[in-house]
Amino acid sequence: MKKVGVAILGLGVVGGGTYEILTQNKETFKKIHGLDITVESVLEKNKERALSLGISEENIASSIEEVCSNPNVDIVVEVIGGIEPSKTFVTKALKSGKTVVTSNKELFARFWPELEKEAKKMHVGLFFEASCVGGVPIIRTLQEGMQANNLKSIKGIINGTTNYILTKMSSEGWSYEEALKQAQKLGYAEFNPTADVEGFDATYKLSILSSLAFNTKVSVEKVYREGITGIDKEDIAYGKKMGYTLKLLGIGKNTENGIEVRVHPTFIKNDNPLASVNDSFNAVHLVGDSVGEIMLYGRGAGALPTGSAIVSDVIFAAKHTEYYYASFDNTEKGAEKTKFVPDFTSQYYIRLSVKDASGVLAKIAGAFGKNNISLNEVFQVSVDEGVAQIIVTTHECYESNIKKAMNKISALDEVIKVNGCIRIEN
Repeated sequence: MKKVGVAILGLGVVGGGTYEILTQNKETFKKIHGLDITVESVLEKNKERALSLGISEENIASSIEEVCSNPNVDIVVEVIGGIEPSKTFVTKALKSGKTVVTSNKELFARFWPELEKEAKKMHVGLFFEASCVGGVPIIRTLQEGMQANNLKSIKGIINGTTNYILTKMSSEGWSYEEALKQAQKLGYAEFNPTADVEGFDATYKLSILSSLAFNTKVSVEKVYREGITGIDKEDIAYGKKMGYTLKLLGIGKNTENGIEVRVHPTFIKNDNPLASVNDSFNAVHLVGDSVGEIMLYGRGAGALPTGSAIVSDVIFAAKHTEYYYASFDNTEKGAEKTKFVPDFTSQYYIRLSVKDASGVLAKIAGAFGKNNISLNEVFQVSVDEGVAQIIVTTHECYESNIKKAMNKISALDEVIKVNGCIRIEN
């Protein structure tokens, strides 16, 4: 039976979950996989936290150097998060000849080429299943399950915090602030929720996933990003009446004009399979030229779901002597021949507060027309004390044109406020 020694860097929520799975399922791993996996070392500032999990004092390391010099450690699991000290620790582990498993999407998205270069040099593995969509095995699916396909698109709800917030705003009629407060209370959102609600977390994940899906390096800087902090519950309610559900989507498309990658709030039809993904659950919808449509669904975060993905990487690494590296030009800039769409197209939902006066609609329609935007629907939803609420939906048009039109419309004397401008994805 093969003995495998593991070190865990960080015993927070995910690190604790990983330790729990590795220890509780130890006999299962022996029986099914022929692996005797032992946690040989942990690196954790809070010594009491480690002891409370049942880790012996002799296995609590005082430095990354102690972990890297331990001959019993074969695989290092990094679950600290952030850039530093994670980057330094992972780099030292790779240089010492240890295979690394990480759940750190920001670190991986920003420094994947650098870390992989070190892994290849030392002939060790670098695994990252847990970096995207928690316990959902999306990375392995893209690497091993979709080889027969040229992937056309990848769309997903890849951040559980924002999905919980938008679900509550839709189902309970809560404001953004009320939903965020509850998400923080339940532990879905951090005290500082910026990474989630402003779309950074989803951007890191989409960078990784679209790189794998389209077999070319898609840097974080190539992803258009917009968060949910400006979403009003009224727009969600109006969207529901029109047959739409609002989600923060990560969207990647491989088109004839190039690769398109964006993260933003999106209205989708109620019969879209992603529309039924609620609360903190995640899902990824893939379209391949051979297989057609596939959707993966599950918990996108949490101690055990994310720990499950980490342990799957540990087992995979322990059972393989040859490791996967990127099949594309994995440099900071990526392949120069890769084209990216600079100006994507979409349909749009727009809600305006305007003066209840004659000629207003004509001026608004004129601003859209001058920017080559064709209107799909226009209707007035309410009038209160001389102020009318107007909703407009457009046919597909360029993002740059919609921005020009909205600048013109905002400047009209008759327009009091642009309440919402949300993209619609079919």
